[in-house]
Amino acid sequence: MNDIRVELDHYLTIRRALGFKLRRAELLLSDFVDYLDAASIDTITTDMAFAWASLPRNGSPGWWGHRLSVVRAFARHLHAIDPTHEVPPTGLLPAKTHRATPYLYSDTDIAALMAAARQLRSPLRAATFETLVGLLTVTGLRIGEALRLNRGDVDSTLGVVRVRETKFGKSREVPLHPSTVEALVAYADRRDQLCPRPREQAFFVSTAGARLLYCNTHLAWQGLVRSAGLRSRSATCRPRPHDVRHSFAVRTLLGWYRDEADVEAHMPLLSTYLGHIHPGNTYWYLSAAPELLTLVAARLEDTDGAKP
Repeated sequence: MNDIRVELDHYLTIRRALGFKLRRAELLLSDFVDYLDAASIDTITTDMAFAWASLPRNGSPGWWGHRLSVVRAFARHLHAIDPTHEVPPTGLLPAKTHRATPYLYSDTDIAALMAAARQLRSPLRAATFETLVGLLTVTGLRIGEALRLNRGDVDSTLGVVRVRETKFGKSREVPLHPSTVEALVAYADRRDQLCPRPREQAFFVSTAGARLLYCNTHLAWQGLVRSAGLRSRSATCRPRPHDVRHSFAVRTLLGWYRDEADVEAHMPLLSTYLGHIHPGNTYWYLSAAPELLTLVAARLEDTDGAKP
């Protein structure tokens, strides 16, 4: 293990002791250290940080800026120990801060993504991504939650997946439809046939038998999007993995409004299911679909009209 990788372990330990989870930062920084190793460089330079952060070439400025900010924080830590490490200046990769417009996937879009996954050259990769797309669609899990699932977290007997220590430090059990349980069991059987000696106990595995990395999964998702023929609807509305979660929430809310259910009473249930800490976080999805806003407005008009 080289010195910079040892320092990365120390850095993560120190930061986690302060309460930071750093799951994504660990993956990104480990990839950055690999990048330095490949170039036989043992100190952080602004040029190397910029070159790595600017990957992939077709990435968004916001993603590049995030990657560089992660390296910058680590570089500050190293610079305090060894001044030969350079700290990339702020503004080197400027990115506008804005909230992306959710890309709401239709049933046809999801079917196209799953069909594209089935065409992947590796049988294991094809089975993994087809099942991953399906699970995200029917559960609304965060992409990171799905990638962190271990084999023991999928309970086919009880029909639940256990999501442990997620975004807000909470764990929850997500109930599954029997058809979803059947699909997950079929994937597990196929996975174990194709990868009988995995490197990790992850539920979703790479062709190397390791846990899928978020950055690699994101790139693979964009490949599926292209193969499926999906197109961005605007500069800020592109089909991302996380938008499957948005789509799940919007479909659920649409169903409640169409059925004239008491949405306010049901919202805490959806918040718990999605792993939100407060229903207010779930209400944000109301702004994601014009049809949903129309139904909300109609409900409000009916309520006002009923007042004496």
